[in-house]
Amino acid sequence: MINKIRVGLASFGMSGKIFHAPLLAHRNDYILSHIIERSTDYAASIYPHVRIGRTFEELLNNSDIDLVIVNTPDHTHFEFARLALEHGKHVVVEKPFTQTVGQARILTKLAREKNKLLSVFHNRRWDGDFLTVQDIVRQKKLGRLVEFISHYDRYRPIVQHSSWKEQSMSGTGLLYNLGSHMIDQALVLFGMPDAVTAHLKIIRQQAEVDDWYEVRLHYPDLSVRLNGSYLVPEAGPRYVLHGTEGSFIKSGIDPQEDELKKGTIPGGPGWGLENEKWQGTLISEENGAQIRNKIPTAPGNYGAYYDSLWNSLTNGSEPPVTGLDGLRNLIIIEAAQRSSAERKTIDIPKIES
Repeated sequence: MINKIRVGLASFGMSGKIFHAPLLAHRNDYILSHIIERSTDYAASIYPHVRIGRTFEELLNNSDIDLVIVNTPDHTHFEFARLALEHGKHVVVEKPFTQTVGQARILTKLAREKNKLLSVFHNRRWDGDFLTVQDIVRQKKLGRLVEFISHYDRYRPIVQHSSWKEQSMSGTGLLYNLGSHMIDQALVLFGMPDAVTAHLKIIRQQAEVDDWYEVRLHYPDLSVRLNGSYLVPEAGPRYVLHGTEGSFIKSGIDPQEDELKKGTIPGGPGWGLENEKWQGTLISEENGAQIRNKIPTAPGNYGAYYDSLWNSLTNGSEPPVTGLDGLRNLIIIEAAQRSSAERKTIDIPKIES
C-alpha cells in the first residue's frame, strides 16, 4: 500500500498558492514534490524543499510523481488532464472540470481505461455554511423542503482585461467560475434535476463574458434558484431555504479562503470556525407564535477533500468528488447556456454512471 502520495502541482497561480499547496504541504500523507512556475521561483521561497519546474511535461515525465493537480487556466484542463492520465498519473482537476460535456466524457472514460483516479476540486463542499445547510436538509428540520435559493456574489466593477477569466476566447465566465461551485452543491443536496431554466447576462461595461446569472433547477416538488453577480457591493443572504415547517436564512461566507490568503496554517486551532455574528437563523412557528433560533455554523474543512482523496488512492474507494460529478456539472452548465440563448427550459437527460 502507498503510504505517501507524491504530488506535482501544475501551476502556482491563485489556486496553487492559496488552496492546493498549503493544504498538501501540511498533510502527513502527501509529499508536495514538484511545482510548475513558468517564469519565477516564488514557490521556492515558501517551499524550499520542493522542486520547481518550468513546463507541464516535467510532471508527466517524472516517474516519482503519483498525482498531478491540474490547476491551470480553464481552457487547458482537458488537454493537461488527458496527458496526465495517458502518462499513468492520478489526476485532480481544478473546477470547472472541463469546458464541454464532450471533453468530460472523454476524460472519465480514459480514467476508467487507465485505472486511474480522476477527481474535481470542488472544495466548497466543505464550506462550513454548506455543511450546516446539508445537515438541515438531511435532518428535515424544515419539514418538506419546497424552495432553495443560493447566492454567490462579488463586487468587481472593473473588468480585468488582462485576466484569462475575463476573456471570451478562454471560453469562461461567471457561470463556469462561481456557478460551478453552486451547481455542485445543489447536485450534492438534490441530485440531477429534471430541467433547467437560466438567464445569463453581461452587466458590466466592456465585459466580454457573462458576469451575472440566474439558474433555476426544476425538481418534482422543489424549486432551486442559483444566483451570481459581479456587481454586488453588499451581499444579502447566501442561503435561503423554505419548507413546510419553517425557513433557514444564512449570510456571510466561509472564512477558510481568507485565512489561507493570510498564510494561516490550515487545520490549526479554530480552523474553519465562523464568527458567531454570521450564524444562520431557523424560523418556525409554534402555537401561532414565530420562533427564531440561531444555528451554529459547522466548522469548515477544505483539508477533508485531500484526506478523503488519500483514502481513495490507497484503498480504491470512490474519490470525494468524481469525474462523473464533474460531467454532471457540465451538463447543467451547457443546459443553462442553451436555455439562456434559446429562452426556454431545457430538459436534462438521464446519464449512465
